[in-house]
Amino acid sequence: MDVKKRKATVPWIMMMMFILLFSGNFSGCSQAASQRPNKKKSTHPKAASGFGSSVLFPVTGNVYPLGYYSIWLAIGQPPKVFEFDIDTGSDITWVQCDAPCTGCTKPVDQLYKPDKNILVPCNHPSCGAVHFPESPRCEKPDDQCDFEVDYVDHGSVMGVVVNDFFSLRLMNGSLIRPLLTFGCAYNLQNPGPYPPPSTAGVVGLGNGKASILSQLQSFGLTRNVLGHCLSGKGGGFLFLGDDLVPSGIAWLPVSAESKHYLSSPAELLFGGKPTGIKDLKVVFDSGSSYTYFCSRVYKALLDLVSRGLNRKPLNSVQDKALPVCWKGKKPFKSVHDVRNYFSSLTLSFTNTGNIQLQLQPEAYLIVTEHGNACLGILNGTEAGLEDSNIIGDISLLDKMVIYDNEKQQIGWASANCDRLPNWDSNYDEHFRPYAANFGILEENYPAKQASSKSNIRVRDREL
Repeated sequence: MDVKKRKATVPWIMMMMFILLFSGNFSGCSQAASQRPNKKKSTHPKAASGFGSSVLFPVTGNVYPLGYYSIWLAIGQPPKVFEFDIDTGSDITWVQCDAPCTGCTKPVDQLYKPDKNILVPCNHPSCGAVHFPESPRCEKPDDQCDFEVDYVDHGSVMGVVVNDFFSLRLMNGSLIRPLLTFGCAYNLQNPGPYPPPSTAGVVGLGNGKASILSQLQSFGLTRNVLGHCLSGKGGGFLFLGDDLVPSGIAWLPVSAESKHYLSSPAELLFGGKPTGIKDLKVVFDSGSSYTYFCSRVYKALLDLVSRGLNRKPLNSVQDKALPVCWKGKKPFKSVHDVRNYFSSLTLSFTNTGNIQLQLQPEAYLIVTEHGNACLGILNGTEAGLEDSNIIGDISLLDKMVIYDNEKQQIGWASANCDRLPNWDSNYDEHFRPYAANFGILEENYPAKQASSKSNIRVRDREL
């Protein structure tokens, strides 16, 4: 539910704020479906447990310079393929649609075209799930179910809730076509000076009832488990279900009272030493390119990083990509050229068996097109996130990250995200058949060309 980029306090930073300042059909944020008859019966045989197999998606994108990771989904009968920004920080999936559309960024022939008989009525349970914990505002029970999202940059997305068939290839080889609820966005406002990403919409992978993952579980098709592995080289993979969950995962309980993947309190270590920063709760969010700490933590961390660079051959420099950057005697080619000048960060979740999230320099630094090293941790308070803290894509790279909604826990382990675990062949050989199943054209696979500017986004969320 966000397709908005926002200028932060620094004018060259573009953000997609996902602060779920829901109006109309969505509730505001604070810190802390029955199916119509399916004419084509699924060929998928359910497992004895009542669940089938996992759904695997190739992922394209990068943290810099593109600024987001995306998957392709096929919707409708006949299926039409759309590119979606992946977001574990929101629930509802929405796509730009021709209803007609105002402010859509895609050409008319690339928009989703809704049919009247797929509209979700206001009194339908699916509408209630989209609005939860609020109730839909309807003059009549059979009114269409609308949704609207307001962003901190004064942008907005408005649309109607619909049901339609998604074509999904399970890892056991069968093709299923569940009828899923999602948003048809027909009015997008983007008052800022920067264009939104090139995706057609956002796939919400949060833990709410409106998420695609929760819907698939309710139909007995997959477990309510999500995993992603984002490669620092770009691309990666994402799966729904538990078939690819590896052993050796460090599990951390997440809050049962939050709509997001909110951790227990952690202590922040710098270079393995205590910083005095404790009781730090973070949200794990694939919808944010970078990591965000509230102003108090950010300023303390920036001071530690700056002091650690004393007598190092680095100098501060202005770079349009990010607010805090350094240059060396010659341009850097990659983070590996500069990582030895910086110390590691560690989030130690002391209340839960001392589980630790290690952030090596490459998990919080980027090297820009100008060869400068920039800090990929930003001031969340200045960005409009108040006291919230977010672990974004940059800090999740080259890790298998599992969101287990059935056990209310999140886990991670280092991984080679260029290939699937326990598969001997390379990424390309295994994903090309899945891409073909989704109807993706060769020229769109495995990755689109990166843009020349950095797109920073923070998903609209209830925090």
